[in-house]
Parts: sequence; C-alpha cells; structure tokens
Amino acid sequence: MITVVKGEEELFARTAHLFASATDVACAAADLNTFAAAHPPQATPADVHGKRVRKIYRPPVLLDQAANARIQHVVSLGADVRISADEINETIILDQRVVILAGDAVPGPRSYSVLTAEETVQGIVSLFEAAWRGATELAVYDARVAEIRVLAPRILDMLASGCKDETAARSLGLGLRTYRRRVAELMTALGATSRFQAGVRAGELGLL
Repeated sequence: MITVVKGEEELFARTAHLFASATDVACAAADLNTFAAAHPPQATPADVHGKRVRKIYRPPVLLDQAANARIQHVVSLGADVRISADEINETIILDQRVVILAGDAVPGPRSYSVLTAEETVQGIVSLFEAAWRGATELAVYDARVAEIRVLAPRILDMLASGCKDETAARSLGLGLRTYRRRVAELMTALGATSRFQAGVRAGELGLL
C-alpha cells in the first residue's frame, strides 16, 4: 500500500505514532533539512535511547559547524551515523515495516509517500543496507574534513570573490600548493567537479 501525503504536518500527523513505537529506525538524507526538522522540538521523537537508530548523510553536512554539532549530539544519544558520497534520496525506514520517501523539494508543500507493502519495503531495506555497508563511519570521515571545515567559509568567500589563487592563499596564510589542495578537498566534500559547481552547492547548503 502507498499513501501520498502533502506537507510535513500531515505526514507527522499520520506517522507520529509509528515513530513513537519504533525500535529500529533507519534514515538516509543528503542534509539535515528533513521533514523532522520542520517540527517543533517537543513534537519530534529525538530521543534515541532504547532504539536502534542509523543515519546516512552526504559529506557536505560535515562542513557546516552547526549541522556537525547536531549530528554529534545525535551520536551522543546512541545513534550510529555514516557518511556516503553517493546521491541519497530522503528515506526513513521504521522497524523494516514502513518506509517514508520524500518527494522533490518544490515551492509549497512537499509530497511524501508512505509505503507498507512488504515486498516494496523489503526492497528498499535491502538498498539501505547496501548503502550502509558502503558508507564510511562518521568518526573516520569527520577526521578527514575537520581541518577543511574550519577553512571552508573563508575559502568559499575567496572563490566567490574571483581573486587569484595566489591572493587567496596569502589572505589565508597558506602556501599556494596548500591552498589549492584545500580547495580540492572542499570540492570533494561538496561532491563538486568544478569550482563553480562547488559555489553553487555551497549556496544550496547555506554555507555562503
């Protein structure tokens, strides 16, 4: 069975009891701007104690200091978090019985599909498990980007200004080769293949 709902409020009204009773929660999202983030804290089942909670995010979430702090808080409560460089559609799996798939972000209420058909749910569970096995543990990935996270805002400002690499490197107190290496690391974390694309993605994530 597939039920399509419009907007986060309707979705939460229909699924709040499922979140409250779930003991196995699996989530995949590109960033933290998920349907759960749209609800007041008192209405969001954030306490993961007594539950098995697994979350997969994409690398750019670790570049934002506030987002990283939120992720670390969830981990401190007992959730397991991994990072995947692959494209991710916002997905939530509850007790391997119910799947919530987010539609594309559009102006106005976003649509969500709530799936309960066993074969469909198990197929999505299998995809999540494969993504989980292929993802990198948070601590490992975070260690890779810890330094670039501090420099990211200033590097993005330099890229946006259009100044030469030599000028940017001097402004940041870095050698030219080090600066270019940091730019490459930032592009990788953003999943960008060009500096222009890096700027676009940083803008989408609110890093600029």
